[in-house]
Amino acid sequence: MRILIISDAWHPQINGVVRTYEYLAAELTRRGHEVQVIGPHDFPWRMPLPGYREIELALFPYCRLSGMIEAFAPDSIHIATEGPLGQTAQRWCRRHNHRFSTAFHTMFPDYFAKRVAKHFPWLYRPARTLGIAMVKKFHNRSAVIITTTETINRELRTWGITAPLAAIPRGVPIDLFTVEGPLAIDPMKKLVALFVGRVAIEKNIEAFLNMEWEGLKIVVGDGPSLPALRAAFPDVMFVGKKTGADLASWYRSADVFVFPSRTDTFGIVLIEALSCGIPVAGYPVAGPQDIITTPLLGAVDDDLSQAVKLALQSTGKKEERHDYISQIYTWPAFTDSFLESLSVHQC
Repeated sequence: MRILIISDAWHPQINGVVRTYEYLAAELTRRGHEVQVIGPHDFPWRMPLPGYREIELALFPYCRLSGMIEAFAPDSIHIATEGPLGQTAQRWCRRHNHRFSTAFHTMFPDYFAKRVAKHFPWLYRPARTLGIAMVKKFHNRSAVIITTTETINRELRTWGITAPLAAIPRGVPIDLFTVEGPLAIDPMKKLVALFVGRVAIEKNIEAFLNMEWEGLKIVVGDGPSLPALRAAFPDVMFVGKKTGADLASWYRSADVFVFPSRTDTFGIVLIEALSCGIPVAGYPVAGPQDIITTPLLGAVDDDLSQAVKLALQSTGKKEERHDYISQIYTWPAFTDSFLESLSVHQC
């Protein structure tokens, strides 16, 4: 099958969306499918996303995108994001009566509202309402929406999403994120709490940085909030962006992984940390509450400090956490479900 994936989030970005399609494309190719991913850097005219220069958006992409779609002649079109490329791809599909699937990767209404409210706090609710309306219009045209968890599906239904939903948990390369392996820092006498992810307002990192903690806090990642947070929290170790085996070594160096976001749809970093044997602490929201379903894996609580304390009390062994993740969260399993969804809905 010839599968075309169109995404406003693609190389050189590093985030959960990009990682999802990296692994999916590799697994599909391994199985003999022909896969092409189209991203912003396939277009000469681009502009940085306001407030987030690391992300570039394609400008006026219709003519070039149309030519790329027609040249590839896909059997299936998957539209990964709601940005300019996603909107343009839908326009092409409607004009050519071509069915397509979409994916709900990010809580766009919350991200949009938080960024608006940073400058105009009184506009949070109207901005979120507008964001929900945009998401509803975009995804209700889809033959099937690939989501992450049943918690997200329930939320989408309350927004008025009526298209079919397929909740498919993400995966982790368990041979890379392992219990055994080098550490990024020498073992310390004090406990180490780790955060990995985009350093941006929607990740709620301040909740982690402000929480009571007598040990060392480490932040792995880059983003628009990094300079301000680095200046405001000089005792925190900010180490920048890490990937692959280097990233795995930072997970293994921690005693607990802290996930302060309240607006993620899943959180691949959660299962990466668990695959390295590290217990996870977070809020009882979509993502953490769907993944941390047993004390072996960590804890969720409305008090983040309490969640950390409970996670550290986990009596499970690192190897048990790795084995648990390896049985459920794999990219081959994700790919199986992805292909089944396309088949059922004939995308």
